[in-house]
Amino acid sequence: MRQKRIVLYTLAGIILASCTKTDEKYSRWEVTGGTREGIRYSSLAQIDTANVHQLQVAWTYHTGDADTVNHSQIQCNPIVVDNVLYATTPQLKLIALHAATGKPKWVFDPRQPTSQNRVLDFILNNNRGVTYWTDGKDATIFYVAGSALYAVQAATGKLNEQFGAGGKIDLHDGLGQDADDLFITATSPGIVYKDLIILGSRVSEGPDAAPGHIRAYDVRTGEQKWIFHTIPQPGEYGYDTWENTEAWKFTGGANAWAGFTLDEQRGILFAPTGSASFDFYGGNRKGNNLFANCILALDAATGKRIWHFQYLHHDIWDRDIPTPPALVTVTHEGKKIDAIAQPTKTGFIYVFERETGKPLFDIKEEPVPPSAIAGEKISPTQPLPAKPEPFMRQSFTEADLNNLLPAESFEDIRNQFNRYQKGHMFTPPSREGSIFFPGLDGGAEWGGPSVDPTTGILYVNANEIPWVITIADVEQSNTAKETYAIAGKRLYLNHCSSCHGVNREGGGNYPALTDMQEKYTALQFVDFVATGRRMMPAFKHLSEQEREAIASFVLDIKSLRKKKYIPQDSSVDLRAIPYRITGYNKFVSKEGYPAIKPPWGTLNAVDLNSGGIVWRIPFGEHPAFPQAATPTGTENYGGPVVTAGGVLFIAATQDGKIRAFNKRNGKLLWEAKLPVPGFATPAVYAVNGRQYVVIACGGGKLKTQSGDAYIAFALPDDVK
Repeated sequence: MRQKRIVLYTLAGIILASCTKTDEKYSRWEVTGGTREGIRYSSLAQIDTANVHQLQVAWTYHTGDADTVNHSQIQCNPIVVDNVLYATTPQLKLIALHAATGKPKWVFDPRQPTSQNRVLDFILNNNRGVTYWTDGKDATIFYVAGSALYAVQAATGKLNEQFGAGGKIDLHDGLGQDADDLFITATSPGIVYKDLIILGSRVSEGPDAAPGHIRAYDVRTGEQKWIFHTIPQPGEYGYDTWENTEAWKFTGGANAWAGFTLDEQRGILFAPTGSASFDFYGGNRKGNNLFANCILALDAATGKRIWHFQYLHHDIWDRDIPTPPALVTVTHEGKKIDAIAQPTKTGFIYVFERETGKPLFDIKEEPVPPSAIAGEKISPTQPLPAKPEPFMRQSFTEADLNNLLPAESFEDIRNQFNRYQKGHMFTPPSREGSIFFPGLDGGAEWGGPSVDPTTGILYVNANEIPWVITIADVEQSNTAKETYAIAGKRLYLNHCSSCHGVNREGGGNYPALTDMQEKYTALQFVDFVATGRRMMPAFKHLSEQEREAIASFVLDIKSLRKKKYIPQDSSVDLRAIPYRITGYNKFVSKEGYPAIKPPWGTLNAVDLNSGGIVWRIPFGEHPAFPQAATPTGTENYGGPVVTAGGVLFIAATQDGKIRAFNKRNGKLLWEAKLPVPGFATPAVYAVNGRQYVVIACGGGKLKTQSGDAYIAFALPDDVK
């Protein structure tokens, strides 16, 4: 038996070598997502449908810096270059590991100052990948930590001090306006085109948002080479889609936070953008709002627009495009066509010719419900594709309520359901509360799809969780009578309650703040509000007095609550809006279970050639319903990888497993329990003829325990 295994392993090695020769670009993982095409495909075939069940842990690396109190995460998709794995840690250190053993080569900590490197305000943003560049002589790793883009020498882990200011660039600079007090970072890695590193950004989603302009820098010097204004300025294409001619001065967002894909041969950069701020009210930004919620095709060398498609006009549903489009070649009407496929939060996939932006399937403007909110003016129609078939449910009726709930809970959610505005996937926000389904987290999310280039089949995981958004008036100041107690509550409601709840109870993916006095002093809390952390933006635009007043309310500091609040400058704030939301609230039962019937997470295979669904399965297992007739599926964050061995690898689920499925039919072939959930996308690579699958196990989302591990799986040694 052992000799037979040796022969099989040798044959697999020969096949692997052949695949590496014929599909070399797909056999490596030197870019987040595998290649700049963003298809998350590996031509490695040593691990296949027949032997995947034998996978074992090959190595584990612990970063040692998980923060269980503040729910740290690792969302990074590692890259592997010359047998070295590059990735990030929960505290945003950059690490280089031997890819075959997991043993560390070096660690770079951005918070350690050097003679040239002043530590900036440091935001613990999530990080989903890093970028490698080389000219054959020098090699650099680029990544964002806090508000800075760092250039780190790949060989040594030392800053390349010839880049920018001592090895980094402050992302507040170069936007064409004063953004020093605004929140800006990046969660997704930049992309390299020739000698340019091109970068998007993550900004606030409130009225204090910075503009989401896309920028390109010289890889050697850090000099900014071009900028594309995602919020057009006077004289630029798209400026007339904003009725308020001054909107470009104060509106933020429309940012490419999800990253990019790149057609290197044609020199076309594909950039998905998010909504303009504020996410749920656009009365001060009437119009369709280009280039928010767009697929942008830009000249990668110059940043000039080639074509664009806006998949959602005047977004008031927070339906950013969450992932870059996959660059694919499909067979359409008997012809091979180079195309892009863009999954969305709504469950639609839009497919376009790559060079022209011509849709492969019909797209029609369909009417949507009007808004009853004073001052709002939404688009009367939205563009919906005839194909491909949606990869998730797009309606939620009373018949869809969760029948797994106890009788009392079921009646409670039915009563809530009947009170809310509902009935359309574009039901606008309302004072009564509006059901958003598809929800704020998709449909598709930032993990993105994978595509098998040999078949044109796209694989995408989806969330199927309804949310409820309720509009409320912004609390106005009564400056003549305000103490910190009054001002603190008002400021909390206006700036914090949308995430953390009106009563500090938390909601969605955001934590409760009811025990903050046990974690922070007033001074620490004021500093925390100013700098932000992960999903929480920095509130540097608030004065120290305003932050101190919020601290008095959240921490219930009686001595501060009696303090007199001094009125601020009463000059007109162009960013001010009359409404806020009461919270980012998932529609769940009192036990915390989704109000809709399962499945709550799905894994889907979509044929991009025909536009049909190949297969769909529930994805994940909810521990509260082990006796359900079919698997319930769970919320999931992180994407799949498909291989030439016929296997689809994905972690992503709340239940903390990594799984392998047969890509042809969705049959489960293997699963392993991780120490904490792997809310990230796996990477697939080979070292010395051995294939590995590595996943970041960071947990921290969905009230799961935080972790600090990268775990690599491979076929066992004794197979050799």
